[in-house]
Amino acid sequence: MDYGLLVIGIALLLVSYLVAVKKQTWLLAGFNEKMIKNKFLLGKVTGLVFFLPLGLLAVINSFIDYPYEVTVLIMAMLVLLTTVYLFINKRLLD
Repeated sequence: MDYGLLVIGIALLLVSYLVAVKKQTWLLAGFNEKMIKNKFLLGKVTGLVFFLPLGLLAVINSFIDYPYEVTVLIMAMLVLLTTVYLFINKRLLD
């Protein structure tokens, strides 16, 4: 069991809850709030499409040990990040 990965996964799940449910978009760094059309949708997309699956994957991977675990986590993170990035740039920016 990897306790470090478990802590990271729980932290990602907490951020997912804060961003998606509590609308704490100030936790998201690197975007100009004035350019976002719909902050409600921004919180839902980043919280539920990026942070939640990544947090669940980290928690599950903390219990299971298999070869190429780091590669799977990095690839999943890159796919989720690219998906969310493209959605935000196409739908939410002015």
